[in-house]
Amino acid sequence: MDWISEIVRLTRVQAMLDKRCLLAGATTIDIPAYGAGEAPFHLLLDVRCTIELPDRSVELVAGDVVLLPGGPAHRVRTAGAGGQGVVEVPGSAFTTVRSRSGRSVVDLLCGHYTFGSGAGAMLLRSLPDPLHVSFGRSDSYGRSDSYGPGDSYGRGDEVVRVLSALMRWEARNEGLGTATILSSLCGALLAMVLRASRNRFVGAAAWTAADDRRLRPVIEAVLADPAGDWTIARLAEVAAMSRATFVRVFARSTGLTVGQFRTQIRLMIAADRLIETDLTVAAIAAGVGYASESAFSRAFRLATGTTPAHFRRTAPSR
Repeated sequence: MDWISEIVRLTRVQAMLDKRCLLAGATTIDIPAYGAGEAPFHLLLDVRCTIELPDRSVELVAGDVVLLPGGPAHRVRTAGAGGQGVVEVPGSAFTTVRSRSGRSVVDLLCGHYTFGSGAGAMLLRSLPDPLHVSFGRSDSYGRSDSYGPGDSYGRGDEVVRVLSALMRWEARNEGLGTATILSSLCGALLAMVLRASRNRFVGAAAWTAADDRRLRPVIEAVLADPAGDWTIARLAEVAAMSRATFVRVFARSTGLTVGQFRTQIRLMIAADRLIETDLTVAAIAAGVGYASESAFSRAFRLATGTTPAHFRRTAPSR
């Protein structure tokens, strides 16, 4: 099973590129907070910059992506004393932002993802915030490479380099279809971020990136059969580990307990079925492993803030 694609499908995510920032030194851009269900991201194509958050700063180099699941207000800053402003030029697909003076050296793409309620909101809450993936400083799929002369990305991840090149080319040659093409490329970027494993340069990875290959059959099994009797002992067998080792490795690799993961997958699938099918709430509850409708409703309300029935009534039309 391609479980990254399945998780992205469940979240009903939409991607949009908002701005291309071509910045000189000593430039600051203040970005207001996003709404519920919206997560801004930044992809740095050239040089360096800093993303200043309310409680920390994230240093980006070429090839870095940062996703902010909580959608907080933040600031983009380039190196240098002072803090000159910017000039924004709206376009048909996105806005181009330039420093008021100086030669543009920093090339930064800024956009956001909009996640559907239910599964999308659950995924956002489960991700590290910020989620910082460095495709330039190492290969986030498990291979480490150094920079090459004149090569901003090094040799770590050719796929992301090609994707970035396509995004840059489309941004430079804005025309018919650009908005759709960039949206699709930003969607591909999200899938790469979700599967990018932990590396020594940045913080925790998303749980979707489980960097121990023994855990991948576990994720696939629960997604394929959410109603299964997935006890810790049974999942440990799937992973070919002892129970104690499995619990320890799972928590270390995903940042979740086995119970949290199992509940999250079941409720994400349930939210999708509430929207996509006419099954009764009781049938959906049984289909994702709950012994009673009341137990399912309690868990669903705890995760989403609403009952399954209300969620179904207010969800976008099928």
